[in-house]
Amino acid sequence: MLGLVRCILGFSLIIFIANTATASDRKFNLGQIASSEEVAGWDIDVRPDGFGAPIGSGTAFSGEEIYAEVCAACHGDFGEGADRWPPLVGGEGSLASHDPEKTTTSYWPFASTIFDYIYRAMPYGEAQSLSYDETYEIVAYLLYMGDIIEEDFVLSDKNIGEIEMPNKDGFLLPDPRPDIMNTHGNPCMTNCQVSTNIIGKARDIDVTPEDE
Repeated sequence: MLGLVRCILGFSLIIFIANTATASDRKFNLGQIASSEEVAGWDIDVRPDGFGAPIGSGTAFSGEEIYAEVCAACHGDFGEGADRWPPLVGGEGSLASHDPEKTTTSYWPFASTIFDYIYRAMPYGEAQSLSYDETYEIVAYLLYMGDIIEEDFVLSDKNIGEIEMPNKDGFLLPDPRPDIMNTHGNPCMTNCQVSTNIIGKARDIDVTPEDE
């Protein structure tokens, strides 16, 4: 049976995946098999293509009020950011500058990732207090402020993976770095022949630790 196993060693809480049936089959008999409800509580990730998005929907029109209640105090009434809290919209074309703004409209390549993060971690200090519909409404409002969708567009689990984000082509796949030698998604893992060029040494910039 595939499940989450939790065990406490000293003061550390360790959560890991175990392919086992009973506690007696596990080494040292530590931990307990998580229930299906506990597993469901952890299984909340949403993939870029929208797979895993919970059933729900919302529009920017309805999201404006919710955003004002739970988001605006930190991120500004229009996503411009407040005090030291980051802006959520704007910054298009700034990524290559000396002062890039990584916002939902300038940086994030997938709308589904915005949903994933907001539902998982926001509002600050009250993570996972939002309902699915409230989260869809907030995401819809952010997308609307970034001129990505219309105010009455119904954002839902059915279409969140299809939203065309401004920076959707800003990430390179597969990894183009020569030391990875990633060819058609298959990186070189053994006996890789890659030329190496040393461009600096720690000793030259005086960061090499010295023996006592």
